[in-house]
Amino acid sequence: MTSIAKERFLALDVFRGMTVCFMIIVNTPGSGATPYSPLLHASWHGFTPTDLVFPSFLFAVGNAMSFSMQKFKNLPDSQVLAKIFKRAILIFLIGYLMYWFPFFRTNEEGHLALSPISDTRIMGVLQRIALCYLFASLLIRFFSTRIVIIISVFLLSLYWILLLLFGNPVDPLSMTGNAGLYLDKFLFGDSHLYHGEGIAFDPEGVLSTIPAIVNVIAGYYTGRFIQKKGQGFETIAKLLLVGALFIFMALCWHMVFPINKKLWTSSFVLLTSGLDMIILPALIYITAIRFPGRYAWTDFFSVFGKNPLAIYVLSEILVISFYLIEVDKGVSLYQYINTNFFQVITPGAFGSLLFAIFFMLACWCVGWFLNKRKIYIRV
Repeated sequence: MTSIAKERFLALDVFRGMTVCFMIIVNTPGSGATPYSPLLHASWHGFTPTDLVFPSFLFAVGNAMSFSMQKFKNLPDSQVLAKIFKRAILIFLIGYLMYWFPFFRTNEEGHLALSPISDTRIMGVLQRIALCYLFASLLIRFFSTRIVIIISVFLLSLYWILLLLFGNPVDPLSMTGNAGLYLDKFLFGDSHLYHGEGIAFDPEGVLSTIPAIVNVIAGYYTGRFIQKKGQGFETIAKLLLVGALFIFMALCWHMVFPINKKLWTSSFVLLTSGLDMIILPALIYITAIRFPGRYAWTDFFSVFGKNPLAIYVLSEILVISFYLIEVDKGVSLYQYINTNFFQVITPGAFGSLLFAIFFMLACWCVGWFLNKRKIYIRV
């Protein structure tokens, strides 16, 4: 591997690591206080820094694909399809099992019994990553760049049209009246959907996965462009200009199709892809041009970036376990730690943030151990 390739991988590892790091922080705020507003998702239409985390992960998936897909060039279609489908199925299955965890519960007689699958959420973060990876990989494998770009524009436009045609005639972009909710209820029923919004509504539903595919495609072609053109100032400048153009188009589209993370609107895709096209070149400039080499801060994020899936799953399993362990009657370990430690030391939003940072650092320690032993968990 050339030094240039290593530098590019460093920037990608840092980008991926930053995404996983902030994903853990925003997913595990301390209880007992409302987190700072930038660490919350937009309630509906609108955008916060937290809303950038998940699409950035998809962008990073596409960027990593720009390297891995090159290894498939000389392989027959049958082998490539087997690899793509195997990876997508495994990621989807891990996501599903994570929501089913811990698989057993105590029944009324006090005995352990298998948790009912009837209440398990089917779609979710890893499931969306799996589906977006699957369809983006198939498009990139079997179609030319020009056709893939045309299909991407079609997918973004199609999603907008479907929401308008099949949503509630009065307000097709509301949480209870959007076509994505109707489709998810038809396919899965209320019990298999996310209920974190207070109602059965899945922000990672089937229909909203369509535009999310474009986040992966944008990441892929950003990576390919960097590989072809190198890491010079001209390459970085062109990516910054394209990113700015995407943001401008997103803001224009926002006037008729609002930026909305929970609906994953097409304007949201353009905005987040544009921001990622600015952030990644900035990291390349810092790590490969301005300050070439590894430093403490890049190593910190690289620990997350080298094992992103494993550390993310670990964080979710840990927080679920913290909620399941009952310290006092009706008080989980998660609540107990926050109420009796973090909210005592620093009450309010800062205590919530402090817990999230400590939790993230605990996950980082596991990642550091895996990296030190050169254990990299791939699917």
